[in-house]
Amino acid sequence: MSLTPATIKPARKSHRWTKRVGRGNASGRGTYSGRGGKGQTARSGGKSRRRIRAFKASLLKVPKLRGFKSLKPKKETVTLSAIERVAKENEIITPIRLKERGLIGKPQFGVKVVATGEIKKKITLKGCLVSKKALELIEKAGGQIKP
Repeated sequence: MSLTPATIKPARKSHRWTKRVGRGNASGRGTYSGRGGKGQTARSGGKSRRRIRAFKASLLKVPKLRGFKSLKPKKETVTLSAIERVAKENEIITPIRLKERGLIGKPQFGVKVVATGEIKKKITLKGCLVSKKALELIEKAGGQIKP
């Protein structure tokens, strides 16, 4: 078969054919012409499908999502046991250092140290928020917190 303008076809399933209605019973869409039976929607010009909806009407169609989600990013949390695992004795721990060690993702959001686990190393925390219990455990181990 030679390639001529008459033999060119679109790739299979790439072209969706439009429904041609009102072409007689032999077309497969006869009698009601693919519009169903009787009533307003069967008539030409009756009840158009697409409608420009006013803002309030479109707003009313959106489901109510309960609660509130803040746009302000949450501080990343780090446990004392995780710090114990990666920190060295007498080391200054900062958010940037925690990112280097792979404990947090984004240091610019801030870091909070929570008292999960124990710490035995003497460390200095700088630029991190600390829970009360974590503060007690760090100071008990001989460490300190700097703002």
